[in-house]
Formats: sequence, C-alpha cells, structure tokens
Amino acid sequence: MALLGAVLIGYLLGSIPFGLIVTRLGGAADPRTIGSGNIGATNVLRTGRKGLALVTLLLDALKGVAAVILFGALFPEPQPPSLPAVVAGAAAFIGHVYPVWLRFKGGKGVATLLGIALALYWPCGLAFALVWLLAFATTRHSSVGGMTAAVAVPVTAAVLNRPDLTLAFLCLALIVLWKHRANVERLLDGTEPRFGGR
Repeated sequence: MALLGAVLIGYLLGSIPFGLIVTRLGGAADPRTIGSGNIGATNVLRTGRKGLALVTLLLDALKGVAAVILFGALFPEPQPPSLPAVVAGAAAFIGHVYPVWLRFKGGKGVATLLGIALALYWPCGLAFALVWLLAFATTRHSSVGGMTAAVAVPVTAAVLNRPDLTLAFLCLALIVLWKHRANVERLLDGTEPRFGGR
C-alpha cells in the first residue's frame, strides 16, 4: 500500500503542468505552440519571459522534492531514503514527462530530475547542477546541459557507492536522453539553436 500510494501521489504531483499554468497566469504564449512544444522551463524561456521560465524551473524541481520528502517523512528508514521515497520521486518524474492531463505530452524531465536528486541524495543533485552549468557554459546548448547532467547523476551515485540509488537514477537519465532524441538529431545536423544566438 505504501508503494502504491507513492506511485499515485508521486505521479499526481509530477503531472501538475506548471509550465502551462505559469504562462497562462503570466499572459505569455502557450509553450506548446512554440519551440519544441513541451511545457518545460527551457521552452517557457522561448516565450521571452525569463521570470516565468525561472518560476517554471523551480516549481518543476519542487515537484520532485515534495514527492521524496513527503514519503520519506511518512516512511522513514535508518538509512534514508526509504523505498517509498525513491518510488515517489520516480513517479513524480514520470508524471512530469507523461502527464495524463496533457495526453502524456509533458516536459523532458531535467528540472524534475534535479529536484529528485537533491532530495534523495544531495551530492548527486550538486553534481547535476555543476555539470549542467559547465556543459551549458561550454556549448550554449540547453539540451547538452540537460543530457550531460542527467547522465552525471547515476554516475555520481555509483562513484559514491550508493547502489540503492544508481539503478533508479540510471532509468530516469535514460528517459531524459530519450526525450531529447530530436535534440540529438539537430546537434548532429548542426541545426540545434544556441542560447544567445539568432
């Protein structure tokens, strides 16, 4: 029952389409009609509203944090995180990427994975943030930053001897890579837009 509750509540938390809600309240364009068409912070930024993009990023990350903290508090373990907390975090990620309310067309999971990593094991979250910043600063491609940072999370968990988290993080990172497959094609073609470019 604990795991079932973690799946259901985690998914519902993750499926809240903050990118869509924030742009509507802020009077910006529907992010589904521009750029990649998803509801994540990067696409919200393409509306030209940096403040709304930042709010979206924070709220999408907090979905993962909330799911983990809630079930970590309800089902504590001597060596955290508990299995329900891990499952709730993963379910929140799936809810963000595949929200039932939007016909399973959500974001790419980068911000939500950051929140989950910070809440489950903060060194992995720190590694995510540092790798994202480095990759983005080097390439000016948000997609490269997101994919590289996602891969850094399970690698960091493995290096720091957290096998209880490595597999879960690896599965989520693979989904992030899958959601970026169109970006990979554009990167290979040399047509992926850079931030700060035309």
